[in-house]
Amino acid sequence: MSLTPPQSITWFKLETWFEIVRPTNPVTLPRLDAGESEAIALAIQINADVLLIDDHAGRQAAAGPGLRVAGTLSVLDDADRGGLLRFDEACDRLRQTSFYVSAAVIKEIMRRRSPK
Repeated sequence: MSLTPPQSITWFKLETWFEIVRPTNPVTLPRLDAGESEAIALAIQINADVLLIDDHAGRQAAAGPGLRVAGTLSVLDDADRGGLLRFDEACDRLRQTSFYVSAAVIKEIMRRRSPK
């Protein structure tokens, strides 16, 4: 069962630059759902530079085989630093969705963003 909202699935199917790929050797990892397990397996298979994954257990599982991981907020932070968007505005929009992030993660991102 997919937890991806139907409107997102429709958008993905309409985008020509976006390709949905499944790993050739899927695995089931403890404490992870099928999507996270497949994402890790595919990242290993294609030797990905970075794996976008937000789930804490998924991030820990990805660290085992040495995958470099990034979360949604760090991607938004990088995009802000590159002038592509405003981090605060993007976070406000993200809060209006079902996206969950712990207070500790927000605190860490804000700590890293503050001028030294």
